[in-house]
Amino acid sequence: MLPPSFPFGGMENPRLTFATPTIIAGDRSLVSLVAHELAHSWSGNLVTNATWDDFWLNEGFTVYFENRIMEALYGRERALMLQSLGWGGLQDTLASLPPADTRLKLDLAGRDPDEGMTDIAYEKGAAFLTTIERIVGRERFDAWLKGYFERNAFRPMTTERFLEDIRTHLIRGDAALEAQLMMDAWIYQPGMPSNWVPPVSDAFVPVDAAAAAFAAGGPASAIPWAGWSTQERQRFLAWRPQGGAEGADWLTSAQLADLEATLNLRQEGNAEVLFAWLQIAVQHRYQPAVPTLEKFLTTMGRRKFVLPLFQSLWAEGDWGRPIARRIYAEARSGYHPVTTGSVDAVVGRP
Repeated sequence: MLPPSFPFGGMENPRLTFATPTIIAGDRSLVSLVAHELAHSWSGNLVTNATWDDFWLNEGFTVYFENRIMEALYGRERALMLQSLGWGGLQDTLASLPPADTRLKLDLAGRDPDEGMTDIAYEKGAAFLTTIERIVGRERFDAWLKGYFERNAFRPMTTERFLEDIRTHLIRGDAALEAQLMMDAWIYQPGMPSNWVPPVSDAFVPVDAAAAAFAAGGPASAIPWAGWSTQERQRFLAWRPQGGAEGADWLTSAQLADLEATLNLRQEGNAEVLFAWLQIAVQHRYQPAVPTLEKFLTTMGRRKFVLPLFQSLWAEGDWGRPIARRIYAEARSGYHPVTTGSVDAVVGRP
């Protein structure tokens, strides 16, 4: 475990994983990150992307493996919940990036490689592999996967070499299968190909219903919060009304106060859940949550949380920007340069 200023969730190194303390939730609910970094021993360290344009070969494979590990440990439903949350984040990323940057094979010539470290590499890459598994079957896909790592161990990997390997050892000249997989569309075209089947978690149906009921005026006491997993709580806090204007208020101050008090969100120790709540609070300009926000932003430096919260504050204009400037002036010296480099571009250097 690294100090709270560590800017990433985790970083794989041969024989030693670095991890952020924000994965310690007290209930082992965030261990998927541990699975992710361990899986990098194969996808990332044994077979490594040759260029940053091929970054998806590291992260797409690793997110796929992470989900397989979660399925083996906790069952298919937990894996589906994690996939569904990932799909939600990926949809936001697809909507926010230029089309060219939503391709798996990137063109980062003359750019900071950090610009390619988006959910495209992670979640779209994993979705591509999940699609191949669905079409060819898990047993056949697993056999190819094991061979892929044996054949390419300690070899820099490009997207083109990946395609050569899968066509030689899995597709084997089957033109119908090649057409069904749509590999070139996944890799070289923007967005999601037509053969993508979004994950659906039945466990989220009652969660969405509870969120809709609360948004419609129901009491927070009716939310079955105590019986929910971290993933169900994340889903609840990520829910937004369909068709509503982006950033528009959908909860009143009284509802926010009810939610905060009933769910004890000021004392929430799970960083993922707290982050999701603070995004709601900032988007509603909910002043009572500002002390919680300030404590969060001044006690950890994980960019996944820090940058979006400062972006949300900045988007709130006259209300959010003074808060952003004040907190950043206090917190910046404790952040890693990876984090300050991103936040400086939003808030400016104090």
